Amino acid sequence: MAIQANFKISSSSTTTRQADVVIAGAGISGIVAALELLESDLKVILVDRDAKNKIGGLAKESFGAFFFVDSPQQRWTGIKDNVDLALNDWFESAGFGEEDIWPKKWAEFYVNNCTQLGYKWLRKQGVGFLPVVNWIERVSDKNPGNSVPRMHIVWGSGKGLSDTLVNKLLTHRNIANLQILFKHKVTEIISKNGKIAGLNGINKITGNKFTIEADNTVIASGGICGSIEKIKANWYKPWGDPPEVILNGSHKYAEGILHDAASELGANVTHMDKLWLYTGGVEHPTPRHPDHGLSILPCKSALWLDSHGRRFGPEPLVAGYDARNQVETVCKQEHKYSWQVMNMKIAVRELSISGSEHNPAIRDKKFFRFLKGILFGAQGLVDDMLANCENFVTANSVAELADKMQALSGDIKIDRQAVADAIQHFDKAADPKSGIYDRQRDLIRQVRKYLLDGIRTCKDQKIDEKSAYPLIAVKEHILSRKTLGGIQTNLESRVLTATGDTIPNLYAIGEAAGYGGGGVHGLRSLEGTFLGGCVMSSRLAAADILNGKLH
Repeated sequence: MAIQANFKISSSSTTTRQADVVIAGAGISGIVAALELLESDLKVILVDRDAKNKIGGLAKESFGAFFFVDSPQQRWTGIKDNVDLALNDWFESAGFGEEDIWPKKWAEFYVNNCTQLGYKWLRKQGVGFLPVVNWIERVSDKNPGNSVPRMHIVWGSGKGLSDTLVNKLLTHRNIANLQILFKHKVTEIISKNGKIAGLNGINKITGNKFTIEADNTVIASGGICGSIEKIKANWYKPWGDPPEVILNGSHKYAEGILHDAASELGANVTHMDKLWLYTGGVEHPTPRHPDHGLSILPCKSALWLDSHGRRFGPEPLVAGYDARNQVETVCKQEHKYSWQVMNMKIAVRELSISGSEHNPAIRDKKFFRFLKGILFGAQGLVDDMLANCENFVTANSVAELADKMQALSGDIKIDRQAVADAIQHFDKAADPKSGIYDRQRDLIRQVRKYLLDGIRTCKDQKIDEKSAYPLIAVKEHILSRKTLGGIQTNLESRVLTATGDTIPNLYAIGEAAGYGGGGVHGLRSLEGTFLGGCVMSSRLAAADILNGKLH
């Protein structure tokens, strides 16, 4: 459904406006907060730096995944989940420290309430979900993660989520109480007499400065992962120096301007080195901003090799398990990137790219096209990447593949023998009766026991098999995505100081708040908790502004 916008981009020369609530950021967090606040008679101004057609922010470009516990989809497919199990998985993955008081409280609140305050509320707004639940960040005997599938995909992807909520917003009975100002960059949070009194900024259309005076101010401006400079400045020190190349898979305006502004006013901005990154970054064939990257979801049946072409080990890296450990393993190298080696058969069956852009069947709600992709793979996507993305190379022999990897590697030497040996061992272990044990083969067989993964994962597929040629290698960089730290908040999304006091009339929601509490995830996200955290924290902020009333 197309968005029928009934507002205009403001180009007024007026420098000052008044509102009951001003929200900085028209991503999914800002939209949810505005939608909830319109249930009252309050006057709301929603301010965004981007253009009108970009409303929805990074969520609009996302795959559209939510983490829910004991949902109707889980029960329908026979998945037995409960709060205790989910909370145990979350805490094991988070690795919280004793000082993480508010992140722990947010984690407990999320797990206990996500299905009621997230799933049921979204369904009420008209958001639909696929009937089968994905299993990402799996638990294993060596890594924490999800004990059962919990990743619920929006039918329509992130774009469908954004369009649905925007349409609800623009057709709300109290729409007259809402102003939306696009191309307005917020630069400062106003403080008067110890209270927050609104926002200052620049109208990027006219160049004029603007002021919005408000009784309550909500920061919904995202994280810092749109700034490669800030990522490197906040790099997790135990990982050593940051990679020379980090691709940008976040929103181009996620630069942390309001993190800095809030910090200057005493807000506790915390855990900013807890960055949620991916290992499968490739250059976007048609980039829309500097360093624009795509997130390849690594194939489970592909071999994961280091920058020299040597297989990671002794514990191999396998897609679908502990993404943070994968980033850490890649970043322990001198050259902090990796390779995926596979063949065309594996790529067509298993390769995918995160986000709505490269999942048109889900995004456009084309059921039969979606079903066809599940059953027969993504030949079109693979062909597009092979033709247009320079991170992909193909070959008709292992020796030729190693040569092409070397050409992409420049001065960093590829160990050709290591590439050949890794493929040979992996292929021998494809036969369960061979007596050759391979940990990755074992994990793949476990993965295939879940029906959805069984359909989308090759069975005992060899790499160096002529009928599955050509061979494919993908050079993958670290890619930015989400900021797990942020502005610390209590369970009402009120901004806190380092001493635990609230800053009057100031709220932070979504990624700006580390999805709640300044770091609800701890070290790891269990995936689907990003959008869920945006919805939950935004609803709680609006409820507090409305004197504790959730609608």
